[in-house]
Amino acid sequence: MKENLIRAFRILLFLAIGGFFLFLAFRDVPLEHLVSGLKDARYEWVFVSLLLATLAFISRAMRWVLLIEPLGYRPSVRNTFYALMTGYLANFVLPRIGEITRCGSLNRTDRIPVSSLLGTVIVERISDFIVLLLLAALLFFIEINLLGDFFYSYLIRPVAEAAAALLDLHLGLYILVAALFIILLAAYRLFSAWFKKHKAYRKIMQTFQRIGEGMKSVMRLEKKQAFLLHTVFIWLMYVLMTWAVLMALPSTAGLGATGALFILVAGGLGMAAPVQGGIGTYHWIVTVGLGIYGISREDGLIFATLSHESQALLMIALGSFSMLMVFLKWKRAGSQVKTAVTGDRQGPERQKPGGAAEGPQRPRSASV
Repeated sequence: MKENLIRAFRILLFLAIGGFFLFLAFRDVPLEHLVSGLKDARYEWVFVSLLLATLAFISRAMRWVLLIEPLGYRPSVRNTFYALMTGYLANFVLPRIGEITRCGSLNRTDRIPVSSLLGTVIVERISDFIVLLLLAALLFFIEINLLGDFFYSYLIRPVAEAAAALLDLHLGLYILVAALFIILLAAYRLFSAWFKKHKAYRKIMQTFQRIGEGMKSVMRLEKKQAFLLHTVFIWLMYVLMTWAVLMALPSTAGLGATGALFILVAGGLGMAAPVQGGIGTYHWIVTVGLGIYGISREDGLIFATLSHESQALLMIALGSFSMLMVFLKWKRAGSQVKTAVTGDRQGPERQKPGGAAEGPQRPRSASV
């Protein structure tokens, strides 16, 4: 009961954060202008964007298989795709829960330990984060005069102010934290032997060991070049699908590849926020970012809505279908195991030496 209340509170909290940013993005924007802009969009470009996104998802599934193979497993691309999309669907319920959900989904279809899969997901996330940083650096040097103020105002200054606020805390707090750390370390030293004998401790350490093995899988990759090519392909699809949505609106069609790259980086920051599916945060940061290129707030919000909602609908549709397929595969596998166990228990009917089977015989019907 308590866990359900905590889970419900977290969901409501993240929804409130997203709602706050939605309010910031949509306030004072006439609904008529938004509806009119969405009606005038060229949806053939939106369809192209969704097609490119689907190709990126398939490539992600194939790249995940490459990370799993060094662990001694080889799931099908289809199963990894179903697991991946189920995870994306779960992110609309609770942020970052998708990573665990997709590992659990693949565990149900291919019996791969969740803890080992988590290590591969961590490697995948680190790889994508590095690519995002490289794209942000490239974009910064291409548009240093235009984007310098944006990154300073919305990224560098908030982080610096947060760090300064932490440094301004009273010295006693630091002493308290240090004392607490020393006490916990001393307690661990004193009771380490007891901890190591405890079953829960062994399970926790085993889980961390499997996560570490999953993270080391990238070092044992036999197809490092394929992993790199998939990564490049995935992010190229992301840039092109963003560009396609820009082409769908007259107000943003002239921004070109640089504008698409900027929206991808800025939107990535919005999607990384602890909010279900980036709702609100994506709309706000993309709308503000497009203002740098001279796009009005209303037109920027039209683009953000079209881009986010089209991708969200795609992920919900593919995620719902994938979740159904995972459930059916899991149920089918469970029924096969049950049938096999039942068959083993019954076994073949043993024969008596005379050739008649043991056990009670059915009475013969009387002949007429």
